[in-house]
Amino acid sequence: MANELTRRDFLQTSVAAAAVGIPSLSLAMAHGRRSSGRLRVGVVGCGGRGSGAAVNILEASNDTQLVALGDMFPDRTAGCREELAKLDSPLAARASVSEDMVFHGFDAYQKVIAAGIDIVILASPPGFRPAHFAAAVAAGKHVFMEKPVCVDPVGARIVIETARSAAAKKLTVVAGTQRRHERCYHEAKKRVEDGAIGKVISASVYWNQGGLWNNGRKIEWSDMEWQIRNWLYFAWLSGDHIVEQHVHNLDVAYWFLGDLPASAMGLGGRQVRTQAAYGNAFDHFAIEYEYTDGRKINSYSRQIDGTSSRVDEVIYGTEGHLKLSQFGHAEIFGKNAWKWKGEQVNPYVQEHKDLLASILGESSYVNHGERIAQSTMLAVMGRMSAYTGKTLSWDQAMRSKLDLTPPKLELGSLPVADVAIPGKTPVV
Repeated sequence: MANELTRRDFLQTSVAAAAVGIPSLSLAMAHGRRSSGRLRVGVVGCGGRGSGAAVNILEASNDTQLVALGDMFPDRTAGCREELAKLDSPLAARASVSEDMVFHGFDAYQKVIAAGIDIVILASPPGFRPAHFAAAVAAGKHVFMEKPVCVDPVGARIVIETARSAAAKKLTVVAGTQRRHERCYHEAKKRVEDGAIGKVISASVYWNQGGLWNNGRKIEWSDMEWQIRNWLYFAWLSGDHIVEQHVHNLDVAYWFLGDLPASAMGLGGRQVRTQAAYGNAFDHFAIEYEYTDGRKINSYSRQIDGTSSRVDEVIYGTEGHLKLSQFGHAEIFGKNAWKWKGEQVNPYVQEHKDLLASILGESSYVNHGERIAQSTMLAVMGRMSAYTGKTLSWDQAMRSKLDLTPPKLELGSLPVADVAIPGKTPVV
């Protein structure tokens, strides 16, 4: 099981194994009743974001305790444990995980879920997220899952179905779209709803920057291990950077425009990062999303060294426009000019506070699962359009049978999928 899984096995065993998990506080807390003792947290995916989310949930409440870690590779859990050990004493005491609660391999997520936890943090590469989410909800666990939550339409449909199952069980689901937890974004949203920029007619969203990390291949790594360790550059793992990274900005556009566009027309390519080390990922995308009433979202994402950087969102109305960017930047231009000057709260911690408040019945119930699946599909639809060179409707993308998961998940041979060629790569 730890060495080989098919896609069908992955999904079926995810749910079956979860069903026999050790009983925890989750089901009692699903109905807003506080149980005695700290909330027990497990982390699946111990890279930078998983380790960061572990710290954030400990910072969010003294009533949280980290008890289990899971990752494909031992060096990743070891690195996570080393970083957690460096925390200040009060946090470090709640971050100490015993050796017998550290798991590795493709089935590590099942062992974390079965380790008597109440909350699971899902932070492995996004291609694994649908199956991990399904297993967590089947086992009655509350979920914090990093964005994006899928890389293809098949995965999106699994996440949506699972989110509805979570709602039926009153299990809290929070996604790592931290802009949704920033005070400046919420204040700006309220002002837009009150007509500060008139009728909203379009949005332009950007994530343009230089390149990111790349782990040079080692001779002892199989194809599969190399790809997982360099997951950013393989569409089956990351969805490409338009999905993995730019989903943040597209989620904001969806939030402010209030509904989903009807179609996408995308451009993109591989201008600079053409070496084999960059898998099959593009290095730039530009997508026009169009609504049936003529509103548009213009989307730009790029990862090319030496180019201008821009990461923000602009919402245009008939009487002004709003500029937004993370960490406290919101400004309206026009007759109702305004600039955010309030207190900034760390949104990476706030999203976990919101998670815990929902679990404990201290706020209204929260379930971001279906919404983040839709935002992720906005990015997936844009990528599908850019890869194929075809204009796609939302319905066409959502009904697609595209499934990027390899036939088998095993630490062995795995040819890299071809780089997409617009006009030649078919729509699936």
